Amino acid sequence: MKHTIVFLDRASLIADMRAPSFAHDWIDHDQTAPQDVLARLQNASIVISNKVKLSGDILAQAPGVKMIAVSATGTDNVDLAYCRAHGIVVSNIRGYAVHTVPEHAFMMMLALRRNLLGWREDVRAGLWQQTEQFCLFTRPVNDLHGSTLGLVGYGSLGHGMQKLAEAFGMTVRVAEHRNAATVRDGYTAFDTVLREADVISLHTPLTAETRHMIAAREFGLMKSTAILINTARGNLVDEAALIDALKSGQIAGAGFDVLSVEPPRDGNPLLDLDLPNFILTPHVAWSSREAMQTLADQVVDNIEAFVAGAPRNVVT
Repeated sequence: MKHTIVFLDRASLIADMRAPSFAHDWIDHDQTAPQDVLARLQNASIVISNKVKLSGDILAQAPGVKMIAVSATGTDNVDLAYCRAHGIVVSNIRGYAVHTVPEHAFMMMLALRRNLLGWREDVRAGLWQQTEQFCLFTRPVNDLHGSTLGLVGYGSLGHGMQKLAEAFGMTVRVAEHRNAATVRDGYTAFDTVLREADVISLHTPLTAETRHMIAAREFGLMKSTAILINTARGNLVDEAALIDALKSGQIAGAGFDVLSVEPPRDGNPLLDLDLPNFILTPHVAWSSREAMQTLADQVVDNIEAFVAGAPRNVVT
């Protein structure tokens, strides 16, 4: 059987992709607008999508689709319930970002703990030039060494974070699920982590249970010196509550690589948040060239495994 493979958003991946080892036609689309999804699925048996939404209504009109290869770890763009009910295999990517995402998170942690953006502002404003001593003391500097990192999410990225944190001399606390009835060995109650951590880093998927898991109540539990890092999904955090927490000094800073809607064509209040204790990057923590090549190789591995009758990295 010859398969037709359709990549709906090829431009989201800067990497070489080897040809699968079976008979196939491969069609690349740099991007796919919502109104074009159905037409592009009509002859497909295998679909590759990073962020293009694949709803049950769309998939119901494309009965030839037998496999969705998500070119990412998160699968919130795919109607998993429909796929489960209709025998469509969904495979995702795992473990590819174990270095790139933790490195990005630590870049933001270091910049915020050491007030990098604030110092840059002060030098540009001429404050160093005007001081009467060799250094400037306008902003606090804090070490990562000896501080506590709270991890929310403990998959491959959480483990990668722990390795770096321990190398920096940090204490690591892994949060149990929010509202969990019991706390597993090696984990700490969710609220306790929020209260004790100097830095909180999010590495959990976006689900109905995790949406806005950090909101006004949670900010109220955090130390006034705490920093929040989010390299996972924008909607894990209530953005309005984050702005309030930063402006009121409820927390000391935040570093975000994600927003609730991406790209933010209609704007987002976080885009206008011009504060030295807030860093926003455009969803690039995952995108080192090395990580993207690992991801591309794994996409093809997943497709080949499906065609061979032994699907891998199956979500549903």
